[in-house]
Amino acid sequence: MANEEHLKILKQGAEAWNRWREANPETQPNLRRADLSEADLNGAYLMRANLSGANLSWANLIRAKLIGADLSGASLIGADLSGANLNGANLIRAKLNGATLIETDLTGTDLTGCSIFGISAWELKLEGATQTDLIITRDGEPTITLDNLEVAQFIYLLLNNEKIRDVIDTITSKVVLILGRFTPERKAVLDAIRDELRKRNYLPVLFDFDKPTSRDFTETVRTLAHLARFIIADITETRSIPQELQAIVPGLAVPVQPLLLEGSTGEYGMFQDLRKYDWVLEVHRYDSLEGLIASLGDRVIAPAEAKAKELEKR
Repeated sequence: MANEEHLKILKQGAEAWNRWREANPETQPNLRRADLSEADLNGAYLMRANLSGANLSWANLIRAKLIGADLSGASLIGADLSGANLNGANLIRAKLNGATLIETDLTGTDLTGCSIFGISAWELKLEGATQTDLIITRDGEPTITLDNLEVAQFIYLLLNNEKIRDVIDTITSKVVLILGRFTPERKAVLDAIRDELRKRNYLPVLFDFDKPTSRDFTETVRTLAHLARFIIADITETRSIPQELQAIVPGLAVPVQPLLLEGSTGEYGMFQDLRKYDWVLEVHRYDSLEGLIASLGDRVIAPAEAKAKELEKR
């Protein structure tokens, strides 16, 4: 938990805190799990501070110095980080929903798993930042993740603006939509596919069908499919995927590469109805995660790319 002395000084305001930091430059502030919601920390010197799990919701962190700070799991919902310096900070799984980041320095930060729904991000410094598994949807909605903070706002707009959806239909992209279950065992497979696609310069987008669905759920799926160069669908242990493929495949000629684990229950019954569409490729059966990744280039990506090029010529 937070050091009571450190917390007491910080709550006196940024000016008092900065005087203390100047007098104690070697001290690493311990503010773990501190409640600093709505605190005025404008310009505060919080270098190397332990703020893991802290509540900084709606805090004023304009021009704050958070260099090397540990903000893992912290709540920064609605916080104003304009002009703040978070160079080298740890923001793993932090909640940045609704936060303001204008000219914020995120050089070398780790943003893995951050929730960024509603974020306002402009003129960021992101050199060397890790931007993996950024969650752009609200809590309780089907999870959509991507790997670029500045692209996140654009992707969200695509999902919620009809005119932009129409424009994007004409754009050739490297987005690959990955469909599958988010149970621990199946998620490991999806994550491995995503990592391999990243290495090959694709932009993988994972969609979690196991979460509760909203009224525009099908439209969201279709929009993501429109963005995709091709779709990889793990139909092992299916749940909602059959109905989503049924919503996508008949009306959209985008290559779909199904995957199936050997020894599982096999193809679901309705899958046969999709085989009449020639953009649904032959099921690639794999016997292990290692085998799947080893064959991904030749047996999954290559056929999908070949079909995408064929469809472009029609």
